[in-house]
Amino acid sequence: MNTREQKLEAFGRLLDVMDELREKCPWDRVQTNESLRANTIEETYELAEAILNNNNEEIKKELGDLLLHVIFYSKIGEEKQAFDVADVCHAISEKLIFRHPHVFGNQQADSAGMVEKSWEQIKLKEKGGNKTVLEGVPASLPSLVKAYRIQDKARNSGFDWNQRHDVWDKVKEELGELEAEIEEMDTDKMEAEFGDLLFSIINAARLYKVNPDNALERTNKKFMFRFNYMEKRVKEQSRTLKEMCLEEMEAIWQEAKKEE
Repeated sequence: MNTREQKLEAFGRLLDVMDELREKCPWDRVQTNESLRANTIEETYELAEAILNNNNEEIKKELGDLLLHVIFYSKIGEEKQAFDVADVCHAISEKLIFRHPHVFGNQQADSAGMVEKSWEQIKLKEKGGNKTVLEGVPASLPSLVKAYRIQDKARNSGFDWNQRHDVWDKVKEELGELEAEIEEMDTDKMEAEFGDLLFSIINAARLYKVNPDNALERTNKKFMFRFNYMEKRVKEQSRTLKEMCLEEMEAIWQEAKKEE
């Protein structure tokens, strides 16, 4: 592993490279916060995928791509005389120090649970921070991730189930309300009840320490593997899926499950 001096040297080298690119590369020279935004979102998802795959080489690569964007935005901020990368580093350092009084102050916290319990209240006291508990949830988050974050923040403020198994009564209640609306075939109310049901299931996942986004992606990959396997086997028979009955597809599907 690199020494602290080598890490600082590597960071300085990246700053120098960014300065050169911004000055001499026609593409880098014309980039703005707005033009970089979509690429930043893409890089974040690529990092998330590398993490899910537990691929350290890819994680390193994608972290580098994301770090480049941090440096790029900081460079643009410097050109606007709004802030530079040092300001970014100082701001996050001050935030971390303020939010960890059990490390940098005289408060006591002997477990991660104790830290989480006071986290949202500390953020509300933060200068320039959130005025309400849910204000810190980005509006642009994907709906599934947003639901989890909303519920987690509410929990940190004490709004949660007394016993986690009680959530299943809520899930059953929401399922019943959805079934009732399906009987009526009111599409607007059906959509609303589907949302309520999904929200309650995400809540259940949170209570049982399951990340619903990771869980769903795991199922996505599993389904894709089985479907691709089935499609390949059917092509080997010079047929198409549409030519097969469900029983034939199910037999191949079971083969795919054994191959996982």
